[in-house]
Amino acid sequence: MLRYSPCNLCPRMCGADRTGGETGFCRCPDTALVAKIMRHYWEEPVLAGAGGSGAIFFGGCTLGCRYCQNRAISGRPVGQAMDSAALRRVMEDLIAQGAENIDLVTPTQFLPTILPALRPKLPVPVVYNCGGYERAETLRELAGLVDIYLPDLKYAKPILGKALSGAKDYFSAAAGAIQEMHRQVGDIIWDGERIKKGVLIRHLILPGQVENTLRVLDWMGEHFSPGQVLVSLMRQYTPMPGLTGQLARRVTEEEYQAALSWMYLNGLEGFIQEAGAADAGFIPDF
Repeated sequence: MLRYSPCNLCPRMCGADRTGGETGFCRCPDTALVAKIMRHYWEEPVLAGAGGSGAIFFGGCTLGCRYCQNRAISGRPVGQAMDSAALRRVMEDLIAQGAENIDLVTPTQFLPTILPALRPKLPVPVVYNCGGYERAETLRELAGLVDIYLPDLKYAKPILGKALSGAKDYFSAAAGAIQEMHRQVGDIIWDGERIKKGVLIRHLILPGQVENTLRVLDWMGEHFSPGQVLVSLMRQYTPMPGLTGQLARRVTEEEYQAALSWMYLNGLEGFIQEAGAADAGFIPDF
């Protein structure tokens, strides 16, 4: 059972008594914090479509990525407090506006509040948009409520998980989580030009870390056959203020082409990005 106290939602299993005012790594309370609500048109085209994704951005995060583009809301728990009933009204309003799905962005730290809002089942697909750092046990509580999983798979190297996201166990947790996601929703199911059900794995190429990207793609190719999942190979890395070293630059054309070639060699199908995607203008205004 998912609970705020002692908190058992993410792989950190910090055990914080959030209902008693304690906070763990995510520093979040026991009430969902909604930082932004919007129809989001910049998700993968098989998700957003003409109506956009009905995105609900939650404050806080279970990771601590040094390069996070949403750090204004992920680096600290910010947003409007909402209970389950209020969240349900927000979802229904987005659908009434024409949103093609409900896109839950970084929701893990508030699942005890979010889950009741997903019942009864919504008339559009529900997208679970997360950093990949999940417990399989937590995800099992979402079975039948989530249609599309949209996880990151950031690192194959524990040293990078620790250095860049404060999670040495990132890869082992994310790999197990993605396999659980696929067990739940199965292979990709299409509804015309949109995904009706399935797993779409995102990987953001980091400058100077092509070897990490190749290992991530190797894992995907070893565990999934063509058509089972889709891959979004992203070159949108945008240096945030204060970063130094290789993190202070964008991904080069040579780095992206090396990653793209490896993706195809692994028989993976999905989406690529133009160089223009690495633009701060695509980051939502929080």
